[in-house]
Amino acid sequence: MIVLVDENDLPVGVLPKMETHEKGLLYRAFSVFIFNRKGQLLIQQRAIDKYHCGGLWTNTCCSHPAPGEEPLEGARRRLEEEMGITADLQYVFRFLYMAPLDKGLTEHELDHVFVGYTNQLPTPDPDEVAAWKYISPGKLRKDIELHPDKYTPWFRIIMERYFPEIKAGLEQSCSQ
Repeated sequence: MIVLVDENDLPVGVLPKMETHEKGLLYRAFSVFIFNRKGQLLIQQRAIDKYHCGGLWTNTCCSHPAPGEEPLEGARRRLEEEMGITADLQYVFRFLYMAPLDKGLTEHELDHVFVGYTNQLPTPDPDEVAAWKYISPGKLRKDIELHPDKYTPWFRIIMERYFPEIKAGLEQSCSQ
């Protein structure tokens, strides 16, 4: 079940995940960005048979908090479930976007973005993740510019529009 929200992030109901994506309704989500000591970002290739965007590269972890779960709790939970790692996470910002997906689905999210730091190597769930790698932000941004179709819509938006905020959040996280 996904928590439907208004533009102020106030819950307005819950619906099954597929129905939410089929109708393009606004829901709460989160995106996690994990960096290592070299300043490289951990990205994942979504499992090929995911219900949307299978095989595309994206940020470290992304999902939806469960009903009654705060975004930070959900981000920590899914980071461990999906990538097999734990990290202290710092809330950076949230943004609203809507993007058409494959298979006739629509992503319409109020996305809470978190950043963290760890040198722990992932042990991903193969049902969620096909591959993973650490990459420098500069190299990643160039590749997104050259090959946008290899990346998820939300990840492209965040990297193109909000990377300075992510970098500032990482710096703040590392200084604590």
